[in-house]
Amino acid sequence: MTKSTPAAKTSARSSESTRSKASGARAGAKVNPQASGAASETAVSAPPAPSRPKAAPARATNPPNENMPTPATKVDSKLANAWKTKAGRELSEPELMAMPEAEYMNDKQLDFFRARLEAQKEDLLSNAGETTEHLREDTSIVPDPADRAAIEEEHALELRTRDRERKLLKKIAQALARIDAGEYGFCDETGEPIGLGRLLARPTATLSLEAQQRCELKQKMFGD
Repeated sequence: MTKSTPAAKTSARSSESTRSKASGARAGAKVNPQASGAASETAVSAPPAPSRPKAAPARATNPPNENMPTPATKVDSKLANAWKTKAGRELSEPELMAMPEAEYMNDKQLDFFRARLEAQKEDLLSNAGETTEHLREDTSIVPDPADRAAIEEEHALELRTRDRERKLLKKIAQALARIDAGEYGFCDETGEPIGLGRLLARPTATLSLEAQQRCELKQKMFGD
């Protein structure tokens, strides 16, 4: 057998030391699992950086051309031409309002308002007859004083109502006279047309809306 010399032993020890240092370096180069887990948790918990919103693309807007003509309001041809084939008193309010402005207070419109005034006059006269019958009731035969007082109050209310209707009957007679004279539908103060809308609401009107407002203002300021 070959005996090992002291130099050979020293060389073997130095090689083993070198190998142990190299293995330690490789072990140190391995990633620590705890450190990597902490780094991953930090990466997850950190909020993402806010992204800037993208600017919306500019839309090409075409401003309305003020010089463009606006479409005129269309009138139903059937309503506009109904007055040509119907009698004035047979016209409806929409058909009357659809008539041309040039036909204001023509024979058809005068006939329409004459029929309306006459119908209103008949209703008022009929109500007056009913009031007369009610007033003929003898309240003295009612034994209960409270009932008798209630009936008398109703009679007083009817009398006040009939008094207003009596004044209205007078205005209706004046309006019918204005139709016969060809003055119906025009303002007594300015001579301007009163307007179909106002006449439909109040057939006995003698002033335009502006003149009526001025008259009411004067009454508030200076009294009757």
